[in-house]
Amino acid sequence: SPKPGPYVKEMNDAATFYTNRVLKDYKNSDTRHVDWVKSYLNIWSELQAYIKEHHTTGLTWSKTGPVASPMSMRSVLTSGSFLSPPPPPPPPPGPPPIFDTETAKDEGTASRSALFAQLNQGEAITKGLRHVSDDQKTHKNPSLRAQGPPVRSPTKSHTPSPTSPKNSPQQNHAPVLELEGKKWRVEYQEDKNDLVINNTELKQVAYIFKCNKSTLQIKGKINSITIDNCKKFGLVFDNVVGIVEVINSRDIQIQVMGKVPTISINKTEGCHIYLSEESLDCEIVSAKSSEMNILIPQDGDYKEFPVPEQFKTAWDGSKLVTEPAEIVG
Repeated sequence: SPKPGPYVKEMNDAATFYTNRVLKDYKNSDTRHVDWVKSYLNIWSELQAYIKEHHTTGLTWSKTGPVASPMSMRSVLTSGSFLSPPPPPPPPPGPPPIFDTETAKDEGTASRSALFAQLNQGEAITKGLRHVSDDQKTHKNPSLRAQGPPVRSPTKSHTPSPTSPKNSPQQNHAPVLELEGKKWRVEYQEDKNDLVINNTELKQVAYIFKCNKSTLQIKGKINSITIDNCKKFGLVFDNVVGIVEVINSRDIQIQVMGKVPTISINKTEGCHIYLSEESLDCEIVSAKSSEMNILIPQDGDYKEFPVPEQFKTAWDGSKLVTEPAEIVG
């Protein structure tokens, strides 16, 4: 379990997602990649056909074939038809080295005793120091300073510091706009103002990640939309039955053409939402965000209303009461 035939088909389907990307990148540039993809996928197809013919439920031994006797196996091995047996394992390692702990302990005790004996000399410890005359002092003899720079202390490391991660080149990713299962993936789009998703279904969701200076239009009805880590991004959609989420983004503009029940804004700086007449009952949920504005249609134009960013909370005797602060009300 699972049966080998369906399992091979699952592996084939899993590989198709990546091989399609290879075909997309090299379809018009290098036919070797195209031929390789065809040959690779053909392996799975041929294997599945072989399984259906010979091993539907798994590997099986032939009931009508010859029985291998010990003598026949011995003759085959001596004839060299099979590979030679593996070499014997290496001998076990020898015993660990024996350390003379008593000797090491005596040496350590002797060195510590000598150190304490020197420290206990008191003022006599300076008797072994040599007097340095003024002509040998660098700060009193200019000729010594002219000979060259002082030698660096060996105790300090002067190895160059590693390059900061901020200076490393930014990795470029290929832009993505594709349907993966039930999820529309829109990723790494730069300066694209003509992105469109058609033929949507109610069970599908859209995930928009790291798109900059781009605009996307989603037609039809979709389950939910998520905007994550985007900058200067515009979204226009018809209908959403679930929620539209904006996370970790900056300078986002959203226009609702039909209906949406909830719009969530989290950790975002700058978000303008244009509601339609049908979506005026939409709930806006925000947290850790700033510069949020809701634009309501009025007399053929839009009137802008800021979303409060600052609140005041007070105890009324039984519970906490929170309301927007007047400075942003």
